[in-house]
Amino acid sequence: MTTAPPARPARRGRPGYDLESLLAVAVKLFNERGYDGTSMEDLSRKLGITKSAIYHHVPSKQELLRLAVNRALDGLFEIVAELESVDGRAVDRLEYLVRGSVRVLVDRLPFVTLLLRVRGNTKVERDALARRREFDHIVSELVTKAVDEGDLRPDIDPPTAARLLFGMVNSLIEWYRPRGGQSGDELAETVAAVAFDGLRVRSA
Repeated sequence: MTTAPPARPARRGRPGYDLESLLAVAVKLFNERGYDGTSMEDLSRKLGITKSAIYHHVPSKQELLRLAVNRALDGLFEIVAELESVDGRAVDRLEYLVRGSVRVLVDRLPFVTLLLRVRGNTKVERDALARRREFDHIVSELVTKAVDEGDLRPDIDPPTAARLLFGMVNSLIEWYRPRGGQSGDELAETVAAVAFDGLRVRSA
């Protein structure tokens, strides 16, 4: 009786990219070269696979962009959805949103970086900018309500305060590096302290 040869492991292909790892490389390249400056040929060379292998996962470069910016936006709106369960006043929900947004930025840094660099040149980018405006509106409403409740300084224009607040959060993409830096929670604590110590009404 002969013994059957051992089964060979299934081939994953070269180098065996799945959608998640493909997306990670694409986002890195988009951030380095710009979305418009990156072609599918560039991506295939970077990955070491053919363009047809990329198209096995996604139908177009725009789909890669859509998946990437939505990874950032979905994270932000997950924090927005949590606000309903946050006890306290508007300023408490605003601070929760700021802290959560910093943690999303740290956890999804390449995706948030790409989101903040889109300019509206494609439908995917315009859709992303529309969702960003929706998020900004939520922030502005929270600031306005916190002013009305007497927790934030009344001498600061709420829309301007909202833009400055998240301008500070968004600026983290320019210098924050995960290795050797603060954790997401530590960074969120620092941002909240800097922001809200200046915005809160001081008790007499």
